[in-house]
Amino acid sequence: MRHILSVFTLVAGGIACVSPTQAAAPSSSASSSDLTPGGLPRSVVPSAYRISVDTDMKALVLKGHEDIDLTVTSPVGRIVLNQAGLKLEAATVDGTPLQVTQDEAAQTATLTVPVPGQLPAGKHVLTIRYSGPIPQTPNGIYYDDYRTEKGKKKRMLVTQFEVADARRMFPSWDEPSFKATYQLSVRVPRSYTAVSNMPVTSVSKEKGDTKYVNFATTPRMSSYLLAVVAGDLGAVHGNAGATPINVYAPSGEEKKGEYALGAATAILPYYNQYFGVSYPLPKLDLIAIPGNYEAGAMENWGAMTFIDNAVLFDPKHSSPETKEWVYLVVAHEMAHQWSGDLVTMGWWNDIWLNEGFASWMETKATNHFNPGWEIWPRQHSDREAAMALDAQSTTHPIQQTIHDVSEASSAFDRISYQKGEQVIRMIENWLGEDRFRDGMREYMQAHAYGNATSDDLWKALSHASGQDVGPLARTFVEQPGIPQVNVARRCVGGNTVLTLTQSRFSIHDPHAAPLKWKIPVVAGNATGATVQKTVLGKSPVTLRVAGCDQAVKINLGENGYYRTRYDAASLALLQKDFASFGPADRANILGDEFALFQSGQASLKDYLSLVANLPATHENDIAVWQDTISHLMALDTMMTGTPAQAQFHAFARSVLQGQMQRLGWDVRADEPFTDTLLRPSVIRALGQFGDRDIIAEAQVRFQKYIKKPNSLPSSLIEPVAVIVGSEATEKTYDQIEKVIRTAPDTEQKLRFFGALASAHDPALMQRSVALAYSGIIPNGRIVMSLATVARRSGHPDQVWDIVLKNQDAIRKLLAPWSQEKLLPAVAGESVNPDIATALLANPSSNSSRGSLIAARQAADKIRSNAEIYGRARTELTEWMQSRNVK
Repeated sequence: MRHILSVFTLVAGGIACVSPTQAAAPSSSASSSDLTPGGLPRSVVPSAYRISVDTDMKALVLKGHEDIDLTVTSPVGRIVLNQAGLKLEAATVDGTPLQVTQDEAAQTATLTVPVPGQLPAGKHVLTIRYSGPIPQTPNGIYYDDYRTEKGKKKRMLVTQFEVADARRMFPSWDEPSFKATYQLSVRVPRSYTAVSNMPVTSVSKEKGDTKYVNFATTPRMSSYLLAVVAGDLGAVHGNAGATPINVYAPSGEEKKGEYALGAATAILPYYNQYFGVSYPLPKLDLIAIPGNYEAGAMENWGAMTFIDNAVLFDPKHSSPETKEWVYLVVAHEMAHQWSGDLVTMGWWNDIWLNEGFASWMETKATNHFNPGWEIWPRQHSDREAAMALDAQSTTHPIQQTIHDVSEASSAFDRISYQKGEQVIRMIENWLGEDRFRDGMREYMQAHAYGNATSDDLWKALSHASGQDVGPLARTFVEQPGIPQVNVARRCVGGNTVLTLTQSRFSIHDPHAAPLKWKIPVVAGNATGATVQKTVLGKSPVTLRVAGCDQAVKINLGENGYYRTRYDAASLALLQKDFASFGPADRANILGDEFALFQSGQASLKDYLSLVANLPATHENDIAVWQDTISHLMALDTMMTGTPAQAQFHAFARSVLQGQMQRLGWDVRADEPFTDTLLRPSVIRALGQFGDRDIIAEAQVRFQKYIKKPNSLPSSLIEPVAVIVGSEATEKTYDQIEKVIRTAPDTEQKLRFFGALASAHDPALMQRSVALAYSGIIPNGRIVMSLATVARRSGHPDQVWDIVLKNQDAIRKLLAPWSQEKLLPAVAGESVNPDIATALLANPSSNSSRGSLIAARQAADKIRSNAEIYGRARTELTEWMQSRNVK
């Protein structure tokens, strides 16, 4: 699943979506379901489901009938399985009626054998007749009402089952280790096109203008991977070898799927070769869901679903960021067809095996097919986001103990995704690409159609590489936090002697446990002529380099997951030779220096001095500028309301104006894609930093856009709208709101809502909060939108007050995952400790494990940022005074 993870933005850099520190999950060499955690007994195991679901898309209810083949391993008096919100009307086993009791709090049903009998060990068939609702909240089986470009209202049937919502469509063993086959039949309106994991085998007309659509039986898989989508759908079609690939979208929108189709048809053969196991299903579908969708995308085996702006690309209106996003998300979900679907983690403790690997593979595939995008150096931003989270006291290990479903949902965070990705990248770099690939092939072949643990992966990689991967990998996967490599430099006999030691990097965490890692370290100079590799453990490591004046960088290529702190002499040489290093290394140095300031280990002047020198070195690389812009904008937020903010704006403009002169306002036909991506960021940043020429030009261009939308290139719509929105009057606010209300797709709705969220006028801020849950913004994006208003408007405390007063109305629109994040997402944009206290005291914060995790993480972020803000204001003011910035 590709979650939208940017709910909790840590203003000091990165994303904070964390949970309380927990002990690592115990290692296990076995991947048997008997050793897998979970809530259901293991004495009854399903092997095959035959499910018939009769949907009424007007009354919004369903009736279902299922036969389930079971294996009973020892005599039992009752069968326990999952259901949520369903009514089990009757159940039999081998024709014998069972007594039904339901526990909605536990989301279970217990089927009891008549006294005094027991169900003997062996094979049995369980039959259940049931009914339930089809709600609007985007989880389980639900309906999605949307409007076409011409304004006509349409209704779609959608499913979204991860983490544990298959139980909302049919009673089941809804845990990932209970793999089984599924044969699905669904009754829908006759005008609907229905899509599921497998091809349609037959269609039968029924009464009342309906039909039954029957699908072929799936391979053995986990319940959360089953899917069905039905509605007024069109499609574009292609093939990758013998595998048909289709992109479905609301009728009239299907042509926008051609870009994703091209990506998928290229990626599938690449993955077939990489994994050494060919894609096993008879077809692969990509399905666009208009608006009402909780995740970014979902890897349902053979029937991947996406929120529309993650799979549809319109060359005339979509931004370059959307073009890249679509490619990445398609690559991510397709990687899951192997890592997650073919081989599935045994329990949510190991969700990183799904998400960390797919995040790494999406980048690898995107880089393979689009080398000019410089995607690997730009992964620096994801690394920084993961580390910002991982430095906090409320972080957790990649492999963590998950107790229940709500806690499982909280594990879909930057640790599982981006830290997992970075650790995989580091291990691949350590072993070598070929050996790592061979280990992945062995892992896939050994566990196909089954479940696996992290230890299963280490064993496969160790066998393929001849190196014992487990001891090193476990220090990163089973421990929380970030290692820090400390560098001390001496000149001995005309040679440089570097002594490396390790510590733990943390931010605002004085009680962080002093952990140790086995760190694969790569060191070298700018030319790469003196590359040295070592593994740093508990004891110091010494490196020797010829000469005493060479700048030696640790973590060369930024393939390692660790921070580096240099002594003064080493840092001075790096500053002097900064421009000679590659883009990934330049971004790495900048990121580490800013992080060292955040942690209180370095002065902000070390970072600012590097940034101030970028124009003089003619820095043009997008990875470096993305890092710089993000941190300059964060510092601007920290300086809000201070007398020195105007001085800081002048400094920031001086850093960026050279890039604006190089790029210009208009896209050049021959420019690299990276410039097309960078231009909007530079324009938006200069607008935030008060560049009056930029602001005036944005306002002129926006008014032309209102009259003639084709007058503004798609790449400039977002920065122009945000600049105009930040200084909006009621008139311009009304203009932008009208665009949102008439926008036919999610990309445009969210793009322009972000502009309204930037309005600083308190009265307009209140309108933005109300608009976020008015029905205009898709339900699955409400929480993100409210957090955006809190962050961009400059009034986070007032947004908190408004949301707190209106939370009952807002919560009616939210799925469980968003319920848990609502108040923490908004509160986390504040730096007011009183709000942290109020959040933790709110009853909703203790309603589930997931809610408590989210509340604690937000409170930790508030307090951390409050401390960082204080230091930043003092140090930045002193630095600007020392440089006479005016």
